[in-house]
Amino acid sequence: MTFCHHKGGTGKTTSCLNIAGFCTLAGKKVLVVDCDPQANATAGLGIVPDPEKKNIYDVFMSRVEGFPQVPITDIICSSESGIDVAPATLDLVGAEPYLYGIASRAEVLKDALWPVKQRYDFILIDTPPSMGQFVINGLVAADHVIVTLDSGSFALAGVSPLLTIFGDIRESMGKNLSVDMAIISRWGEGGDLEPAVQEEETKKDLAGWLRSLFSPRHEPSEEEKRAEKERVKEHERLQGMLGEVEKKFADVHTVPYSPEVYEAQKRGLPLSHFAPDSSAGKAYRAIADEVIPWT
Repeated sequence: MTFCHHKGGTGKTTSCLNIAGFCTLAGKKVLVVDCDPQANATAGLGIVPDPEKKNIYDVFMSRVEGFPQVPITDIICSSESGIDVAPATLDLVGAEPYLYGIASRAEVLKDALWPVKQRYDFILIDTPPSMGQFVINGLVAADHVIVTLDSGSFALAGVSPLLTIFGDIRESMGKNLSVDMAIISRWGEGGDLEPAVQEEETKKDLAGWLRSLFSPRHEPSEEEKRAEKERVKEHERLQGMLGEVEKKFADVHTVPYSPEVYEAQKRGLPLSHFAPDSSAGKAYRAIADEVIPWT
């Protein structure tokens, strides 16, 4: 399954790693393929990107004349969580220009994965925030496609260009692509706030609640009225956005903001192995439960 969106910050890597983690926890054999030069999926599973070691760059370059043949089996390594990883490094940036000069460039990853398909219950492909060859390779290799969105105001702006890529692949290769699932990350009130800001907002809400508890006749201040109006407005915006997403995709999931996501990634672990009962952890467990029957 391939995770894609050409906009950054939509939760592609986070969704990829955490679905992989809960599938692994359920006893499935899982491989994560990092096709993003930023190598966040690699680092997020506790593996230091090392250009001195063979990585997905070498696999892509195997199709370029004059470069050594490196099968994907030569680069796969194990992570602490039990998820296998085909790691990336920043070197991957240099591979894309070469791909435009070779035949069947859209099928490089699909062909490379063929020898290991029977070893794994799931192969999850993380793609970069672009519309280039690594995204196209991920889509062509996929049996299932998951689109990720953030909960910001412009979340839906990138959907049409992405679906255009689907159409181009359909016309040029005859592969009928469709989105199996959409995941909206950082969902809910305050979802766009950083942890420290979120904590401060929570304290303000608690203070307001205590005032109302001990002062039943308390008249809200102008600041409190404005804050409540903004909360209602944001709630209405999110519900409207959800409705629009559900018009475009048949299966939509929301994942709430959770500071444990960042802590887990810093420790090189998915939420399944770090904070499975966090709000985001519970959401990803439910998503994984739906994904597991796809095998």
